[in-house]
Amino acid sequence: MGVVSVHQYPIPDGKTGQQVIEHLNKCLLTLGAQKTGTFTVDCETYNSAPNINPPRILNIIHNSEHPASCFALLDTGTCLVCDTNFDQIMLTVSGLYSAKKSAKIESKGTRFQINDFIVKVGSVTVGPSFRGILIEVEYGPCVVANYCWDLMREFMGSFIAAPRDPHQYLQAKMNEPFTPIDTIQQYNDHFNALRKANVASIVATTPTHQANSGRSTPSSIVQQPIASKQ
Repeated sequence: MGVVSVHQYPIPDGKTGQQVIEHLNKCLLTLGAQKTGTFTVDCETYNSAPNINPPRILNIIHNSEHPASCFALLDTGTCLVCDTNFDQIMLTVSGLYSAKKSAKIESKGTRFQINDFIVKVGSVTVGPSFRGILIEVEYGPCVVANYCWDLMREFMGSFIAAPRDPHQYLQAKMNEPFTPIDTIQQYNDHFNALRKANVASIVATTPTHQANSGRSTPSSIVQQPIASKQ
């Protein structure tokens, strides 16, 4: 694999997530991209038992690009690459970690290839609820982000307004060889941000909560608008 950058795509007012995804897919096809199948990245969250101090959160993430592996990511930032049987192991340690109910989040959609680039446009959902859109762009011939970021940014500008900077996690690793864990870390950050944004929107639309708590609602995460090119 090459260098991967994952970005959240904001949904314009008056548009549904499905409409935006169809528009992005059409833009890629117009550029000459070929559909090469589908993809899924999913995350199951586990909370540590009450007797574990400090409490920990463990995320088990699967990426269809790596079907023989799963990734165990602690909230400390430690990430282990495990065999897919690790999911079964989690069932045997239910006294230490238990799955958080209704917390599985996934990004899934169509996988495209255009020359040396792979683009994945994913619809992010928690259960039946839509949460947002994530766009993954991979440049295959290079494994050091600093050597190819300008090229990746120029390519993204052909179908979206290219982000000025890489994902925050990637910025700290621009001169290091890229690994699959770096992709997983980016998805994990976006999944956490989308969860928090959803909680913030629920609180913001609950006036009784504001009146009782006397606190302002959490601010939503602001993303640089990425609008399609005309």
